[in-house]
Amino acid sequence: MSAVLDDMDSRPGSTTSLLRTVIGLYLREAGGWMSTRHIIALMEALGVTAAVTRTALSRLKKKDIILPQLRHGSPGFAVTDGAAAMLARGDRRIFNPRHMSPADPWCLISFSIPETEREKRHQLRRRLHWIGCGTVAAGLWICPDSLREEVEEILADLELRPLATVFVTETPLVGGSLRDAASAWWDLEAVAELHRDFIGHHGSAADVGGPRGASPGPSAGTFARYVRCIDRWRIIPYLDPGLPAEFLPEDWPGMAGIALFERLGAAYARPSAEFVRTTLMM
Repeated sequence: MSAVLDDMDSRPGSTTSLLRTVIGLYLREAGGWMSTRHIIALMEALGVTAAVTRTALSRLKKKDIILPQLRHGSPGFAVTDGAAAMLARGDRRIFNPRHMSPADPWCLISFSIPETEREKRHQLRRRLHWIGCGTVAAGLWICPDSLREEVEEILADLELRPLATVFVTETPLVGGSLRDAASAWWDLEAVAELHRDFIGHHGSAADVGGPRGASPGPSAGTFARYVRCIDRWRIIPYLDPGLPAEFLPEDWPGMAGIALFERLGAAYARPSAEFVRTTLMM
């Protein structure tokens, strides 16, 4: 059976995406299960009605992220085993953004997949893109070697490992500049725009918890701000390969985006979790 895939299709800020973020942040900490009533209460703190939340729960059920489960006579939802593994991968990405040093090794993925397997070839390219790999050529992809384990998981899941060769190498020798090569292999402008968008939406909260700002207390507003922060951020560490500075444009906004995310987490994670614990006791 295929692994549950990281959900990159839901638009940040949409009900399905917000619900998935709430589940990723809090359902596992609540013992792996949460009542429908409490899920609805948390989503209402985000401005989402009960009816719309129920529709989103059905969508995540169809994606095998959650499954309905009755506990102590109360209807609720638990995370599937496959989704638990997916969410654990997400934790590592979201809360530990990558940053290569110039001496770190690279991973090259070479594959030749016959036309009879073109659907798997499409899935492979899509999934390599979504974990932050770049395209050197149609059948040759590149990524930091830190992603090699995820590459191997994708190849095994698609049953394509015999058709691929994985190389570990030092910095590639290119004909022009490393910046030009990286811009050709990755859509760095699209990744930069994601960072700018995150900074534009959440930069006003940057001083909270700082030397002049008081840390916020647990409240629906604190919870909503933190969940929306994670929801908008969570796709970025997948698509941003964390390249060394010499591969990046001089005006690269990635480090500013990471710094802002870390400040917001330091200010809002704890009071948001406290708001959730209080809500679950009601």
